[in-house]
Amino acid sequence: MGPIARFLSVILSTSFTHVYAAFSSSGSTVFVNDIAYFVPPDVVGTLPSKIQDFTSRFHGSLGPVPITVITISKPGFQVSDLSALAANFSASDDVFQDGFLEALYVQYTGHGNPSAPQICSQNAAKAVIASSTQKPIPSGPYFVTSAGTLHRAYRLYSDFAGAFTETAISNSEGVFSVLPAGIVGQSPAVAVPSRLYFTKTVDKPLAGVRLGIKDIYDIAGLKTSNGNRAWYGLYPPANKTAVAVQKLIDAGAIVVGKMKTSQFANGETATADWVDYHEPFNPRGDGYQDTSSSSSGPGAGEGSYPWLDITLGSDTGGSIRGPSEVQGLYGNRPSHGLVELTGVMPLAPELDTSGLLTRDPVLWTAAAKALYGDNITVTSKYPSQILTVEFPESADDIADGLILDFLANLTDFLQANVTAFNFTTAWAAANPSAADINVILNTTYPLLISKEQIKLVRDPFYADYAAAHNGRRPFIDPTPLIRWSYGDNSSATIEEAVANKTQFMDWFNSEVLAPDAATCSSSLLLYVGSDASTVYRNVYWDSPGVPFGFSSGRISVFSEAPDFVVPIGQAPYNSTVTQHVEYLPVTVDMMVAKGCDGMLFSLIEALLAAGIIQVAKTGYSGIDGGEVLLKRSLEFEQ
Repeated sequence: MGPIARFLSVILSTSFTHVYAAFSSSGSTVFVNDIAYFVPPDVVGTLPSKIQDFTSRFHGSLGPVPITVITISKPGFQVSDLSALAANFSASDDVFQDGFLEALYVQYTGHGNPSAPQICSQNAAKAVIASSTQKPIPSGPYFVTSAGTLHRAYRLYSDFAGAFTETAISNSEGVFSVLPAGIVGQSPAVAVPSRLYFTKTVDKPLAGVRLGIKDIYDIAGLKTSNGNRAWYGLYPPANKTAVAVQKLIDAGAIVVGKMKTSQFANGETATADWVDYHEPFNPRGDGYQDTSSSSSGPGAGEGSYPWLDITLGSDTGGSIRGPSEVQGLYGNRPSHGLVELTGVMPLAPELDTSGLLTRDPVLWTAAAKALYGDNITVTSKYPSQILTVEFPESADDIADGLILDFLANLTDFLQANVTAFNFTTAWAAANPSAADINVILNTTYPLLISKEQIKLVRDPFYADYAAAHNGRRPFIDPTPLIRWSYGDNSSATIEEAVANKTQFMDWFNSEVLAPDAATCSSSLLLYVGSDASTVYRNVYWDSPGVPFGFSSGRISVFSEAPDFVVPIGQAPYNSTVTQHVEYLPVTVDMMVAKGCDGMLFSLIEALLAAGIIQVAKTGYSGIDGGEVLLKRSLEFEQ
């Protein structure tokens, strides 16, 4: 026996004598009529006896095969009934298709046990099986194995906009893991379950709603990146889900993945500022406009994908409102403190809020009720006073015309009076002995976000990374670095910044948007959110700086009052990318007194019902829809 043979003999007779391989299924990917599906390993039901006869009709298929499950309470189900049912399924669900009619499992909940021919013609499907049950599984598309086990059907979509950091799926016990599936193409796959499995109830108002989560929220079983590769690699998966996310899950929402954020939720601009991860793509217009940040992934995904219903972002200095504005979505920065932020990476606790981005105001309200619970009350009496901040005085271009038309329609709807409001003069009149408002608030925001995040995020992270990597420091993108450096070198304190914020808040909440017993808020305050201006992602921008100053977008930040983005139209621009006229969103931000979020949700729904605004669409245009220009080259055509 040679030396190699002797070595192998020893190894095989000793080291591996008691070693056994452990195998478990993580699911499988299959195609039905060239559409990709994920079949999870979790069993949701089992077909009754005679399964061998049933599966033999599939010509010896080795893998899971598609099947449609239906429930009837009376015998006599016919082919015409199946056709109508299939048409209804197709109209309400993007997962179901005719390929699932290859086999049919009929759950009979009436008396007796009718055979398959009594229920459906054998010509309607390759195989039909029926059984009586008092505990039917939800009707819809499934996959069945040769062992007779039934598994849910998840359709796989391509994340062609690059909106997700990781896509996810939960098992039957609600435990999340990274989706173990992919499809041909450049982008990750996202798995969505059939909408037919879910029925909305009082306890589950969001049943079946597909939800994307900004990747600063913890989800049990998944890692959190905060937009930083080193953070993702250093820390284990979360063992508990953030309170805000759990509230939406408890209401029935289905988390499909975690979505990109600019690093540590600081404001970054494509493309130079984004180093660790690439910024998602804004679907609107030429497809090469900045998505805004830090809720870039939630904004890009919600603007791109009709299969994604709503996304959860966060807003400290504009991180929900910016992406909503440039992608023509509804998005809210709520009154500060409406939901607990345990399990969420902080930027500045004095300013951090949790809000939603969506295309549909009705769903927006339903999700807000689940997220904020008893902290909001929906009311339907509205103010008759409107304050406008830096609104156009004349329709010098299409965007200005849309803004003024919206103001006129809103004024008529509310039978309201409109007053142009100037913060500098109003502050000076009310506070004659105080410094200029722009001076007092100039450093308030950068001081809070830098000094708080240094203390709560950076320093613990640096210490943990150094301990794990022999004293090394992790890579940080340019924007957080410049902000943290400002915090390190400023002699001002958090207490001073909070005092300045409080001074403004007390004045604003008592004299500008004051509480009102009848309408909750004494007035509405409006400012321009977006006017179809361009911010190209292929431009070489100046180095990032410290975000000094006071602006319309900072009103809610310092006052703690709610600020909602409302898309009102689109305007043309000449694209330097396509050399063609394209269109970008026009939006208006609406504010009311602190704590009046429910009234504002109600008002926006009322404006939708009156036809003054509309549900936003996905794709090229939030108004007209249309395919994203580069979609065909970025995803696998199924």
